[in-house]
Parts: sequence; C-alpha cells; structure tokens
Amino acid sequence: MSAILQLIAGHPVKQFETGGIVIEQGAPNGPLLVLLQGEVEVLRDQVRLAKASAPGNVFGEMSVLLGSPHHATVRALKPSAFAVIENPREFLTSSAEATFQVAQLLAARLNALNQYLVDVKQQYEGHDHIGMVDDVLDTLMHHQPRRPAP
Repeated sequence: MSAILQLIAGHPVKQFETGGIVIEQGAPNGPLLVLLQGEVEVLRDQVRLAKASAPGNVFGEMSVLLGSPHHATVRALKPSAFAVIENPREFLTSSAEATFQVAQLLAARLNALNQYLVDVKQQYEGHDHIGMVDDVLDTLMHHQPRRPAP
C-alpha cells in the first residue's frame, strides 16, 4: 500500500465513470486527487502520455505546486475513485510526509522522462535533428518557472 494512502484516509471520495473527465487540461487548479481504485489515462493536447492504475497515484500536483491551470487531462478508463484533498497547499505544507510522498512521485516521473529522452537521443545520434533533443534537455534542466504566490 502506498504511504500516501494512509495520509489521505478520511478525505472525501469522488467517483468517476468510464470516460469521465477527472481533470481537464487548461482548467484552473483545484483539489489534489489520489487514486484509490480504477484506471485513468493522462493526455496532453489529446496525446496519451501515460496510463495509471496503482492506488496512491497523485493527480493535480503540478497545478497545485506551480499555481497554474492544469497541464494535462486525466480521463477514467474504468470506473475510478479518488480521495479529494480540497485544500492541497495547506495539506502539503502541514505534512512533511505528504510533501515527501508527492516529491518522490514527481522525481520518479522526471527520472522516467529523462531515461526516455536519453533513449531517444541515443537512437537518433548522428542525425541532423538531434539538436532538437538537446534543446529539450537544456530546457528541462535550466528552465526556472516563476514561483507561485504563497
């Protein structure tokens, strides 16, 4: 069982039917959602980035942490249930353990993305358009987003 599941016990639960939009790209940030059961897909600009079914997966964290609209759409592939944390910034600032769990999740996702970019770069080594991958890597490593207001 994911450690985050223990931390969100007692929070309200929201159900989504197959095809239901859990989070919509571009919508204002809202609650933090923790998957309890089901399966979802994550889409950005209608392109599937990932599927998730493991209880404890967290959604909406980037929007919360960056103070920005949602960066992706999350859609239920099966009936799904989420714990809803209505005041996510308060929740994260009041619990070092919750913040650590979200940080671990984000680090794992970033690590997977970095590995993917390395694989792409190795596959296209010596091709003219490899500079594009270098630009993407440079942006990922050096882009400093504005900090959200507390």
